[in-house]
Amino acid sequence: MSDRTLDLLAEYLRHHPDERTTVDRFYELIATTPDCYERSGRPGHITGSAWLVSETGDEVLLTHHRKLDRWLQFGGHSDGDTDPLSVATREAIEESGLQVRPIGPGLLDIDIHVIPARPDDDRHLHYDLRFAFVTASGRDYAVSHESNDLAWVAIDRLDEFVDEPSLLRMARKWSDWQGRGLAALD
Repeated sequence: MSDRTLDLLAEYLRHHPDERTTVDRFYELIATTPDCYERSGRPGHITGSAWLVSETGDEVLLTHHRKLDRWLQFGGHSDGDTDPLSVATREAIEESGLQVRPIGPGLLDIDIHVIPARPDDDRHLHYDLRFAFVTASGRDYAVSHESNDLAWVAIDRLDEFVDEPSLLRMARKWSDWQGRGLAALD
């Protein structure tokens, strides 16, 4: 069990008390699933994701995920790493080809979602810890083997590009962060 993950969730709950039910599901997974940071963890496992914004903070870089065939934020499996920020950082760099730096006070969002069964894997849950990042190397991304494509999307027009509820929720939270001055991009 990672004290870092528990600390992040406690701080997140302090700012989002209306999400207690979801936070409690994370706590239950951590308490009852010894391999929750491994792909083998069932009923699911902890993943890390990156909401990667442009230098001005008004666009987000999304990936058209090859396996899920949807536009999403960058992210992936912990593969034994118990530091979710490290996981999200690694995934953002690997999937975008950009250098990134985390911003904001810890978690931007949390989400638990179903990963459908595939020939090589059963149906399971991803307990996703999501962080905000800003590109530290410009806008020239590289499409990895995990993606069909990448695209910079204006955050204030994200709903015209996707209908994924958790992405739209992250856009609202990002706007709230900026409104409170928590997402200063220096």
